[in-house]
Amino acid sequence: MAVVIASALDKDVAGAPLFRGVSFKLERGDRMTLAGRNGAGKTTLLRMLAGQSGVDGGELVFEKGSRVALHDQRPPRETDLSLRDYVLAGCSDLVALEDRLRGLEQAMADNPDDARLLQSYAVVQTRLEHAGGWNWRAQALAPLHGLGFKDDQLDRPLGSFSGGELTRASLARSLAGDPGLLLLDEPTNHLDISSLEWLEGYLTGLDAAVILVAHDRWFLEAVGTSVLELEAGRARFFPGPWHAWRRELAAREIALGKAIEKQQREIARMERFVERFRYKATKARQAQSRVKRLDKMERIERDPTDTRSLGFSFGTAERTGRVVLEAEDVRLEVPGRTLLEDGEFWLERGEHVALVGPNGAGKTTLIDALAGHRPMQGGRLRTGHNVNLGYLSQHASELGSRGTVLEAAQRATGLTPNKARALLGRFLFSGEEAEKPMEGLSGGERRRLSLAVVVASGANVLILDEPTNHLDLDAREALEDALRAFEGAVLLVSHDRALLDAVGTRTFAFEDGRLRNYVGGWAEYARVREERRDAEAAAVAAARQERRARAKPARDPRRPANGRSKNAQRRIAELEREVEQAEAVLAALEDELADPAMWSSPSRTERSTARHTAARQAVAEAYARWEQASAEPS
Repeated sequence: MAVVIASALDKDVAGAPLFRGVSFKLERGDRMTLAGRNGAGKTTLLRMLAGQSGVDGGELVFEKGSRVALHDQRPPRETDLSLRDYVLAGCSDLVALEDRLRGLEQAMADNPDDARLLQSYAVVQTRLEHAGGWNWRAQALAPLHGLGFKDDQLDRPLGSFSGGELTRASLARSLAGDPGLLLLDEPTNHLDISSLEWLEGYLTGLDAAVILVAHDRWFLEAVGTSVLELEAGRARFFPGPWHAWRRELAAREIALGKAIEKQQREIARMERFVERFRYKATKARQAQSRVKRLDKMERIERDPTDTRSLGFSFGTAERTGRVVLEAEDVRLEVPGRTLLEDGEFWLERGEHVALVGPNGAGKTTLIDALAGHRPMQGGRLRTGHNVNLGYLSQHASELGSRGTVLEAAQRATGLTPNKARALLGRFLFSGEEAEKPMEGLSGGERRRLSLAVVVASGANVLILDEPTNHLDLDAREALEDALRAFEGAVLLVSHDRALLDAVGTRTFAFEDGRLRNYVGGWAEYARVREERRDAEAAAVAAARQERRARAKPARDPRRPANGRSKNAQRRIAELEREVEQAEAVLAALEDELADPAMWSSPSRTERSTARHTAARQAVAEAYARWEQASAEPS
């Protein structure tokens, strides 16, 4: 059954059409990504589906009883609520189900023969069981842990969290409580790579329909099953993964270009004929016929926004010494915590190095120190010969907020007005856009301006902290192309795995307060990381088996029974069999749980975890009973 059916949706903004005729149908397990340039209406469509923006034409039909949850980057308003209460407050429908079940239980006690009450109870109970049953609160809070929150943070008020943490809290709230339709606008913002990987697994196993807007290409490819493209006020649905849609789009663009060229050639021929023969009596009728055809011809045109695309390069990098940056015995501290101890880092000429690690590990602190923007608490930093460093901070704070875009560009680059305008035009600030006030710029505009400043610097060593933040897909790919072509050295901090994969040739990783060097880019680092995780899991399993072997009662029929009565001997033998049976059950269950399908959804994950916990508890209790019996005096 479809969770949502959209039929010919229309939307107007300020009296002008934003889009027309948007149609699609989604069932549980479908995950549709919205594609389109900024301003095409992606966020507006999500808010229409959530009931927060009106529908100006067409029809929306939702599955009966299915809840719609929206995550759209707006921070929570209830700053006095605790994190726990904020997330659970988004599950009011499940509280209502509990109340409904209690009411039905009382009604069935009063009217035990009423079949309709029994049927209603079964329907409501099924819906609650789908959300985790009476234990749904624990399941609703699980996304908080997946998104990096700790247990000791759950009872803190929202007002004590940072903006990025509040964005993650909003995402956790939208994931909680078993929504039927999940609407996600830029869910990857403020997530580190481990949280991104968790979210990918969570969404692909979710028994819900999902519609999402994101600029993370790796994430879109991992999660999406279809694409709805919004372009020039029209919509086109593509049933397939992200990469297949991109291939189809490229083929369509080529075909469109050929079609436009063919039509333009035909128009030129007709116009030449008309111009030549319209006043010649023998050809006047034919010329007039062509004039009418020209008037009626529907011109094939591109979306005007398609002509605006970001394209740039970092220019030729002057040659440096072999080692451009080198740090030894690095110690980094923030109030109350040591981020790095005895760290070693080096960057050589022409290398493109990625720096990865969880949020809060110290990546930004380290590159600030390497760029000379903050002191280290210990260690030595050396800069190589002829190094011209270009630095891009995470929030583009170095741009300031005074004046216009043009004035900020001139302050940062020292260029004349005409040269500054030429530079800004390459970064989509043409004409009046160069006169925009800095205070009113969006995140994407500030990022484009900061990139323009770095390009103008002529740097031969680039240190870039989350350079794709707020950039759309076209801009991200333009940055990727520019970095790949750059012959100087690059130190890159990013959660965009597609960029890391395309650009990085070596990887430094923050791991448990240490800085580890990995030869190879993102793919090689991810492979080594997975191999290490597998090896650690195997070591844990081997240690567990060894502990069992040491604790398992040894039965030797030749050994005397230490004078125990036959009943005591029989009891100990029974308890030994119980231990063996409990261990056999646990071993069989662990073989079963090795199947990824057993962890493919939140509800299955909860059930699998509960079964595993119960089986381990049964083994522990069996051992305890045997040990107690064995210790009793003869």
